Order: sequence, then C-alpha cells, then structure tokens
Amino acid sequence: MQNKFLPVCQEDLKERGWDTLDFLFISGDAYVDHPSFGPAILCRLLEKHGYRVGIIAQPDWRSTNDFAKMGRPRLGVLVSAGNLDSMLNKFTAAKKSRSTDSYSPGGQAGLRPERATLVYCSRIRELWKKTPLIIGGIEASLRRFAHYDYWSNSVRRSLLIDSMADLLVYGMGEKQILEIAAKLSTGTKVSDIRDVRGTCWLTNNPHDITGQYIEVPGYQEVSSDKGAFAAAVKSQYLEQDPVRGKQLVQKHSANYLVQNPPAEPLTTEEMDEIYELPYQRTWHPAYDAVGGVPAIQEVKFSLVSQRGCFGGCSFCAIVSHQGRIIQNRSQQSLLKEAALISNLPDFKGYIHDVGGPTANFRHAACSRQKTQGACKNRQCLFPSPCKNLNTDHTDYLSLLRKLRALPGIKKVFIRSGLRYDYLMAGKNQDFLTELCQYHVSGQLKVAPEHVSNTVMDLMGKSGKEVYLRFAKAFQLTNQKIGKEQYLVPYFMSSHPGAGLKEAIELAEFIRDLNYYPQQVQDFIPTPGSLSTCMYYTGINPLTGKKIYVARDLHSKQLQRALLQYRNPANYQLVTEALKAAGRMDLIGYGPKCLIRPLKTDRTDYKNNNKNEKNKPRRLTPTRNKKSR
Repeated sequence: MQNKFLPVCQEDLKERGWDTLDFLFISGDAYVDHPSFGPAILCRLLEKHGYRVGIIAQPDWRSTNDFAKMGRPRLGVLVSAGNLDSMLNKFTAAKKSRSTDSYSPGGQAGLRPERATLVYCSRIRELWKKTPLIIGGIEASLRRFAHYDYWSNSVRRSLLIDSMADLLVYGMGEKQILEIAAKLSTGTKVSDIRDVRGTCWLTNNPHDITGQYIEVPGYQEVSSDKGAFAAAVKSQYLEQDPVRGKQLVQKHSANYLVQNPPAEPLTTEEMDEIYELPYQRTWHPAYDAVGGVPAIQEVKFSLVSQRGCFGGCSFCAIVSHQGRIIQNRSQQSLLKEAALISNLPDFKGYIHDVGGPTANFRHAACSRQKTQGACKNRQCLFPSPCKNLNTDHTDYLSLLRKLRALPGIKKVFIRSGLRYDYLMAGKNQDFLTELCQYHVSGQLKVAPEHVSNTVMDLMGKSGKEVYLRFAKAFQLTNQKIGKEQYLVPYFMSSHPGAGLKEAIELAEFIRDLNYYPQQVQDFIPTPGSLSTCMYYTGINPLTGKKIYVARDLHSKQLQRALLQYRNPANYQLVTEALKAAGRMDLIGYGPKCLIRPLKTDRTDYKNNNKNEKNKPRRLTPTRNKKSR
C-alpha cells in the first residue's frame, strides 16, 4: 500500500516509481501533513497541479548529507524556516533560550539552527550552485526588506541578499508558487522571473526596473539613520495592498531589492481548494516513537475559516503577511471539513475553534476594498469604527449554527481572538447571546492589550471604554441565559509608549477588575511590524513623532512586575517602580493600594498615613474565578 504522506526519503521515491523530484521543500518544522502548516499546504498544492514534491523536515544543518538524500530536484529548491521566525522560535523576549519547541518531534528544542533560512540556503548552495532557490514562509516574508533584528540589536540586510536565493516569496504563497512552478517547468530561467506578484527579486541594473515604483531609503541609509528607517517602514506599510500597492525598491550597496505588489487575494473557490487537499491531518509516522509533534494539538480539531485582518494592530505582522483584505472559505467547505474531522479516531465531539487571525472577521471590511483596496490613511476600527464598516455577523452566526447541528458534534468553541470592538460596533446581540450560550466554555479569552490611551493609540487598538462596554454586555448576557462565565483579558507589557506611568495605570485597572493575570506577554520586536519600528527608532513611523521606549531589561521587568503585583516574588520590583514613579500612595493598607509596606517601612508609612483607617489587605488574595 502506497504511503499517503509526501516523500521524505529515497525509499518513498522508489515506492512511487520516481527517479527525481520536481521540487524539494526544506522545512524548519517537523513534517505535519495538516492545513495549518505552510509546507504541507504548498507541497500538497504543487502535488495536485502535477508536480513531484518531497519534503526534508528539520535537516541536520551541520553537513549537506540530509539535504542531498533525495537528490537534486529538476525545477528548484523551496526553503522555509517554519511556521515561526526561527529566532522567535528559539529565544524569549529576555533573549533566553526556550526549553521546548512545539513544532519539533516530542517538543524537543535545538533541532533547527538560528536564522534557519540562511543556514539551509548555504547548504543548498554548497550542493547545487545553479539550482533555482526560492525562499518563503514567515521568516522570509517579514525580513524581505532591510529590517531591525532584536536578537542582534542591529539592522540587517534583506534576507533575499544574505540567503543567496533567487526569489523571495512573501505572504502566504499559494498563487506565487504555482506561477513560479509553471514558468520554471516551461523553461523560463529563474533570473527572468520578475513579474510574479507577491515576490521580491534582485538586480544590479536599475534599468531592469520598469513602470511606476517607489524607492525607499536604502540599507546603508536605514542602518545609520533611524529617521530614514522609519520613513522606509512607512512606505512599506502603506503600499502593502494588492489593489493599490506600488512596486517598491530598496538599494543594498550595488544591488536593488525589488518588491512586486502583493499577490491578489484568494477567491473563496481557491481557499476551498487549498483546504480540501488530501492532508493526512497528523504528523509523519516517523515521529510516533517520541509522541508526535505538540503543535498539532491546538489545531487538529479546529477550522480555518478565513485569512487576513483589518484590525490593524501595530504590533502584529499579519498585515505584512496576509494583508488587510479578508479571504474566506465557503460554509460548504467548512462543513465538509468538520464532518471529516468528526470521523477521526481520536475526535471527542469538540471543535476547538472556528476562525483565523481573528474569529469573527468573515467578510471584507467594506464593499470598496475589492475594487479600491484597503484605505491608505485610515484604519477600519481605529480610532473609531469607519462609517462604511460592515459589522454584520449573520454569516458567521449561520455557520456556527450549521456546525453545531452536525452529527457527532457536541460543542463548537471560539478560541482565536474574538474582536470585541468589531462586535460592539454593530447590532449583534443575537450573536453575543449564542456566543455565550453555545461557544464559550466558562472563560472567553480576549485581548485589550492595555488601557492607557497613549499606548493604545500607538498599538492601533480601541480604548478601554470599548472593552468595559463589552465586559458589561458579556456579563448581562450570561445573566440572562443563566450562565456563570468570565472574560480572560490578555495584556502586554513594555510596548513602545509604555513607561512606568502607563504600566501603573494598567496595574490599577487590573486591581479594579479583581483579576490576577498569571501570564503577561512582554512585547517582542519581531520583524515586519510598525511596533518594532517604534521600538528601534523611538519614532512612530506613521506620524513621525518621537515616543518613549523601554529597551533595557530592568525597565521591562519593572513593567511586567506591576502587572503581576500580587506575586510575592515581584514585591521588590513593584516597590522600586512605585517609588520611581512617585506613587507611594499605592503602598499601604487601603483598598486602592497595590502592595503593603515592609515591616522596616511601617514607621515611615504610619507617619505619612496617619488617617489610614482601613484594615490590612492580603498581599496575594485568594485565587478568584477570573484567574487563568
């Protein structure tokens, strides 16, 4: 019986009767044949269109042996670092090595190198100097221009230049890879492939660049001038649109990096085709002995219903990778997939999620986007919802109703970032009622991220008033249906613009919620986001205004400690932060205080607070039901 997984070794090629591959895919992740993993999608799509494709997952990069085990491919080598940037995959916000890797067999860390795309490409060039080499995936996509690298604290060149690859595919890549494959298969030289949307290419001759284009500040300029870096990022951000976006050019010494406009959004039919390919929906059997690949647990029984996000959060790179125009699957395709996973042997009746980058974005933000693109100088939801925004949740609600009516489905959850500001922008009480009634399991996770207007403006997020309105509506709705359910808000520390004043404002908000966040996300400046530009330059690239940035580790520790002020381990840091901010009023026994004074400080405290009549409060209150 033929192995239904894609080939991973010579034995698999022999089983199929193949002498050679058309494309060899090198992946930094373990091979999981599931549509939540980019290599599986692209390889299955190429397979459907008649190409012979093999995968080498997490090769030993210390030699060329693993890379050569299936021979030289006929058309080209495709390289991706995996579902995460390899530096983010390996290091925390504090630049400490992570102890596990959920995209590796058994969760083992250390099976991919740092800067995996560069290392893999180096090995390929050792083997086959003239074989077409094409890079893509999130690492290549977000490092396509000169970019700030947090882990080296430097501005690095475009990954296309440093990798010695021929082409860089940015974005999700399906349209691009099929067009490139078609050109290569008909004899077009890879050096002549310069017209594919959603790709970047290099030239040392400026006359090769034709038509209208925008030249952004070059590598030499942006690596020495933070103002130039911010200007380059602004142009890159504003032109990231498949309808109105222009070609961009950035000089790197003698070379010119050329970015073609983004690929056109996938149609519903194209999305359906991609997600209905013959995936095995699990890890390769080679990983059985170590318990498989942990990353699949979150997605195995989930449905991807759309791509893209018009939310526009500054710290998120989805705009640079998937764009602001929503691409959605049909209800029929999603129902078909739900029926398929309900028949898997380990399915227990629960669909874990129905969503994408956000759960409740099921259609374009407005009718104009299809013909005019996303607006260049305003967001759909920030600072307030656009008057043209389509807030109708009817299609999503209809989909959820049909899913939960399928045989064998006990519960359909929503876990991928529900945008409550979008929900509150329209009249969607029916959706909120059914959300609480059928799609929440005790807790609903949402992401206000912060409450300071200064910080939220820079984040591109709606203010805390919107969150409080949603929290009230959520509470009242649950009361009406007789359920006791809670919101679990996510918060971020040390985002650009956040100093001690803003962190204390957030800590007081958390205090008033009587909520204890066990997890707080420290801002990590990953390539490709506006917030990373702010972190590096101290400039808001969209306005040119200077902003405060907490860069040193201790400043970040102070902000994080304030958000978890009830943890006794943070006492000294919280005390230091409050003293530095002149907020000694928050050290005491009153109901508004964050912490109690130490015994050695109580004499001074009593002298300064003679009218204090409140009873002492516990430093760490009893865990409440809202805690996670």
